[in-house]
Amino acid sequence: MPPLSDDSGPPAPPLSLAEVEATARAAHAGQTDKAGRPYAEHLRAVAEGVRRRGGDEEQIAAAWLHDAVEDDALTEDWLDEAPLSRRTKDIVLALTKRAGEPPEAYAARILATPGARLVKEADLAHNADPARLAVLDAATRTRLTEKYTRMRALLGQG
Repeated sequence: MPPLSDDSGPPAPPLSLAEVEATARAAHAGQTDKAGRPYAEHLRAVAEGVRRRGGDEEQIAAAWLHDAVEDDALTEDWLDEAPLSRRTKDIVLALTKRAGEPPEAYAARILATPGARLVKEADLAHNADPARLAVLDAATRTRLTEKYTRMRALLGQG
């Protein structure tokens, strides 16, 4: 991961998308999704989904990092100090679910954060991909399908 600034000089230049991708891949190294696939595949799919939906570089950067704090792959302190735009940081924080947080509060935070809804839409689209869900057991597939459908409705997509 790129070093954080030490406040002894000018601020570090913002991370490039390639650096953000490398950071996210390193942070999630060894992690797999529910189907046992490398987690970086999900991050790449969400970033590409954001790009296809017309998202800008700040949103694409947030897509690469959208699960990093929630999954404890990177700390909130790291995010706070990272050479990223305030908007990218705000999107990542908006997409970070808090323990015990009701879905309604989570969706409201996403909707209140400029740029976050598009990133969450790309995340939900990949999570709900029938090909991804098909490899899961029936109970998990049903639970996740209901969860994603509910979140889409809360975000005004359903």
